Order: sequence, then C-alpha cells, then structure tokens
Amino acid sequence: MTRLKINYVLMGIAALLLALALWPAVPWHRGDGDQLDQIKSRGELRVSTLNSPLTFMDSPEGNLGFDYELAKRFADYLGVTLVVSQHTTVDAMFSELDHDKADMLASGLVYNNERLKNYRAGPEYYSISQQLVYRQGAARPKSFADIKGTLMVSAGTAHIATLEAAGRKFPNLTWSTTDKMSPRDLLQQVESGKLDYTLGDSVTIALMQRVYPRLAVAFDVTEDEPVTWYYRKQPDDDSLSAAMLDFFSQIADDGTLEKLEEKYLGHVGDFDYVDTRTFLNAIDKTLPDLQPLFEKYAQDIDWRLLAAIAYQESHWDPQAKSPTGVRGVMMLTRATASGLDVDDRTDAEQSIRGGALYLSRLMEKMPETIPQDEKIWFALAAYNMGYGHMLDARKLTAQQKANPDSWADVKQRLPMLNQKRYIGRTTYGYARGTQAYNYVENIRRYQLSLVGYLMEREKKQAQQAALQAQLGQGYPVVDTKEALEE
Repeated sequence: MTRLKINYVLMGIAALLLALALWPAVPWHRGDGDQLDQIKSRGELRVSTLNSPLTFMDSPEGNLGFDYELAKRFADYLGVTLVVSQHTTVDAMFSELDHDKADMLASGLVYNNERLKNYRAGPEYYSISQQLVYRQGAARPKSFADIKGTLMVSAGTAHIATLEAAGRKFPNLTWSTTDKMSPRDLLQQVESGKLDYTLGDSVTIALMQRVYPRLAVAFDVTEDEPVTWYYRKQPDDDSLSAAMLDFFSQIADDGTLEKLEEKYLGHVGDFDYVDTRTFLNAIDKTLPDLQPLFEKYAQDIDWRLLAAIAYQESHWDPQAKSPTGVRGVMMLTRATASGLDVDDRTDAEQSIRGGALYLSRLMEKMPETIPQDEKIWFALAAYNMGYGHMLDARKLTAQQKANPDSWADVKQRLPMLNQKRYIGRTTYGYARGTQAYNYVENIRRYQLSLVGYLMEREKKQAQQAALQAQLGQGYPVVDTKEALEE
C-alpha cells in the first residue's frame, strides 16, 4: 500500500471518529429533541393517509383532497416539505405511526377515546356521523335489531368501538372485521351487493353516492363526531400540539379553513337517487358525442365543469327549449346568442362555444378581490340570474358583516334576493336567488359525479387491460358501466 493510500485511510478513520463524536449535535440527528424539532431538522412532514376523493387523491390536476390541502398548508407553516404515504387500511396508517415512519395521520379520522390511550389528537376541523349503509332495493333496517345479513367493518376504525357499544344494547348483533379492505372498499362492496351492511362516515357516503348511487343510508348510528389528526403521544412533549393549535387558529381566522370546507364539503347536499342514476346513464350514452366539443371550447375551466353546466341547463339536449325562449345545450337567450355570434342555438357546437365564451366574459368581469378559484361560482350565479343580481348578493353579504369575496358567505345570501324584507336593500331588485343557489350547487354535484365516474371507469379499463396483458389472451373487455354497477 502506498503512503498516499495510507494517508487517505487514516484521514477517513479520523473523519469517522469525529462524526461519531459530533453525532448528537448534527441538525439532522433524530435521536434527541421534541417532535417538532425532529420534523424541522429532517425538513419533512411525513403524513400517512387513505386514498379517497375526500382525503387524498391523485388527479390530472395534481394531488387533491381536504386532508392533503390542510397537511400541505401545515407543512408550509412549519417550513418543511410534505411527504405523503398512501394506505388502504386504517391499521396500516397507525402501524406507520407506531414505527416512527409517519409524524401524523391525516385521513378524516373521528375523535375516539380508545385511540387517546396511545395517541394524541389534533384540533377538530369538521364533523361527521357514523351511518349504517345497505344496498338500494334491499329491506331498510330501522335499527340494529333489523340486521339480517353480514355486517363488516374495517379493522382499526372507530366503527369497532361503535359496534361494541351497540352490542351491549342489541345482544344478538353480530359483525366481523377485515384487515384487507378499507372503509371505502367495504362501501363499494355493499353498493355492488357483495356485502349486506357496513358502517361509514356521513361525508364519505354522501360523496360516494354521486358515483355509486345504490349505496343507501339506513340510519345514523352516532351523533356528530369531530374529525381530527392523530400523532404519537410522547411524555412532556407538547411541541407538535402547540404548532397544530396555532396553525388551525390562523387558518380559521384568515378564512382558509372555511374556504377548504366549502370546496370539499359545501356542496354535498341532499342525494337524489333517480337524478344521479339518470346522469350517470347520460355520461355513457350522450356525453361521448359532446365531449370533444366541451374539451375544445372550455377556456378558463375544466371541460368536465363545462359539461356539468350544460347538463344542468339542458340535460345535454341540443334541441332543448324553455317556456321563456332560451334554447340549446347551453340554453342561450336570443339576445345573448346574437352577441356571441351564435346563429343557430340548436347547433351543439355553436351553443357550447357561445356558452363557454359568455361564461369566460363573466369571469373576466368578476371583481379582482375574489379569489381566482372561486370566481367561477360567482360567474355561474350571474349566468343564471344576471350580473347585477350577483352584485346585490355581494352587497347584502357586506351589509351583514360577512365576506363578499367568499363564495361560502355569498351563497348563503342568494335566497335573500327573493325575500321582500331584503329587496329594498338591493340595487337591482327582486331576483330568483334561491334558484341561483340551487343552480350552482347542482352543477357542483354533477361535476363531482362526472369526475368520479370517469376516474372509476378509467380505473376499471386499466385493470381490464392489465389483466389481458397478464393472461395474454383475448378476453372480452368488460363493459365499464356494468363493472361499476356490479
């Protein structure tokens, strides 16, 4: 061995001994320090979640979900990078927390006293009730005493404690758990008729019904319960808890929390089984002919939102006509059509082009103080009842000391536009404000159904393609409509 190589070896040994001596002091060392220090030293907030439209979802527009957006903002607040790991079961999430592979769980989990024995809970950010679900068309149980069939819940969920409590009142109640399927998987099993009953949370059920309409609610099992984040319990360490409290206090004060609640929860509303089934059928039968036009002319908005607007207007019927004389897919008035160079309102392409252009112009007119991602809802209200009446709704909102730039605040004032006691406070007088409110909410629900249904259909097609490739045989492609209903 040459002297040069020996020197390098000695230098390496010296460097190693120095590193070992300084190990406790280096900023990325994770053995000491409170939870918050460890997160900041690492530069990452590690969050475990379940993959679902409400909590976390990959989409063409990027990552979405109520919990994802909250966690992303919390990571920004801490000055670190968000790292998300997805799981299919609640047990898998808590296992990551137990083995220090996650800093917290953000997945719409309800506050549960049993969990507090080993974990800590963050602030409440919305509430749900637990519900028993069954398949539309089957006999509806009115209580646990009417259960006749298989009831299953996912391991690790708060549903287990709920059923244990119910069992003390209904001794004949039997149920089982699975560690193979998530609560969402079990809801799909019920909707397809493969499982008789399961428990779910009210918000997730309401969202899933837009894509799986045969999912029906039998009864509420619990009163409203808070939803919270969970993280490890460490003695004499309140650092992460204090950071969460300050973060949630800030986003509550500046309106961020209310905005996210409106985005993900504000349009859940009542469920209409017949209307939803009719819409899903139209996606398969009518939309394919019009989809290229929606994709072509959608400008400031997603084409699926433009399609949802058109369905609310005409049910995608180019020949549609109302008693007031509006016509076509986008139900344009004669005067509006003329200003948009639409010669034939019953021509699908002209109508969609004109409607999209008119909506774009309305969005450009929206006050600059309105957040960009909320301008579309104000524009739709104006599309339905007129721009001046939309300004009146903002005026009433400001008069009542609420935020005229927040759709969550303004939409609550829309029904006031058709109430006598408020008309005198407006500039443009009476308007069908309740109709405008329902109009926008219906469009948002149609958009939710359309996006979810298309994603599920693409998933089924991908699974079928993968199966064919794996088997190397010419199996017939499963009809995706039937596949979603099975």
